[in-house]
Amino acid sequence: MLRPDTPALTALLALLTAIGPLSVDLYLPSLPEIGRALAAPPGAVQLTISAYLVGFGAGQIVYGPLADRHGRKPVMLAALLIYCIATLVCAAAPSIGALIGARAVQAFGAAGAIVLARAVVRDLYEGARAGRELSLMAMIMGLAPIVAPLIGSLLQAGFGWRACFVFIFLAGLIAAAAVRWLLPETLHPRPSAPESGMLDSILIVARHRGVRAHLAIVAAGYGGLFAFISGSPFVLQITHGLTPFGFGLSFAAASIGYVIGTSLAAKFVTRLGLDRTIGWGVRAMALGGTAMVLATMLAPEAVGGIVAPMMVYLFGMGLAMPQALAGALQPFPERAGAASSLIGCVQQSVAAATGALVGQSLGATAWPLVWGVAIPGVVALTVWAMTRAARLAGGSRRG
Repeated sequence: MLRPDTPALTALLALLTAIGPLSVDLYLPSLPEIGRALAAPPGAVQLTISAYLVGFGAGQIVYGPLADRHGRKPVMLAALLIYCIATLVCAAAPSIGALIGARAVQAFGAAGAIVLARAVVRDLYEGARAGRELSLMAMIMGLAPIVAPLIGSLLQAGFGWRACFVFIFLAGLIAAAAVRWLLPETLHPRPSAPESGMLDSILIVARHRGVRAHLAIVAAGYGGLFAFISGSPFVLQITHGLTPFGFGLSFAAASIGYVIGTSLAAKFVTRLGLDRTIGWGVRAMALGGTAMVLATMLAPEAVGGIVAPMMVYLFGMGLAMPQALAGALQPFPERAGAASSLIGCVQQSVAAATGALVGQSLGATAWPLVWGVAIPGVVALTVWAMTRAARLAGGSRRG
């Protein structure tokens, strides 16, 4: 078993949280081909992303409270089993409807990995130290959206879209083996451990003003991210004429911003604190979204007008999101699973709604994607500016 406060455990938790981005990003270059192969319009193909987000959000409600009672490790193993079985169904799906349904179940399983990885962090660390750990995890996890579309484009070119899901299935098996043999159980009995139901635990967390303030920032940030994830395969490949590999390179270039942001956050959060780091992050998110609007107005055909502003937006996300997550988890150490479930459910619900709206609005221009990034960026900055008192009281149990 890996010991707490070691780079190896941080890497393992990062790899577990990367299951989610890998499941979304790896098959993005195949979305147009899936539409052709299964005779489905872009809006229906985009629902494979929205269904994933809905299943992901539903799963996050379940796993956290269960793990608060039964332990992190057994619940995570059950979740990864569901994930692996559903991924095989995705690989064999005969129709777009079957693929959409299997994606929802796949996401329900994948949710356990990220919820419980965050809960493990809260079990072991507090405050800025938890923010630093989440930033390190996010920095490692940030490699997934850089590498995954490139791998997916190669699999698409060589073997077709179903090979992407076979690859994801193998990743799930490796994750399950790592949990079984390497992950320690971090849930320990607490003298004041609460005895309450699943919904009661989540409602107690949700009533805290500091949690709600941090959660709103997280939800807005992920809304913009999934507007890009949902819209960019069609905008960059169909509207702007990129090949699947060219799209993979563009997506990877934008994702570099996230890795840079998380790496800087891991270095500076212990100096600046959670809230100041979040502040710089949401400013960058708003700047990136606004720049994308201006670039699209001035040069609507330029790929760089989408990719470069998105790099700035994701840089801001890398600074802000791990710290906002740590802030939302901070007030309830004995309900870390429930808090993580609430965070995941809300962020994925907002992401699913934003992604579905962008996907259904896509046409001959990039504007649905552009507004889907710009508005959440401005909203995140506005929420941060208006909720200072609630956030600074975030460590208090008074909601």
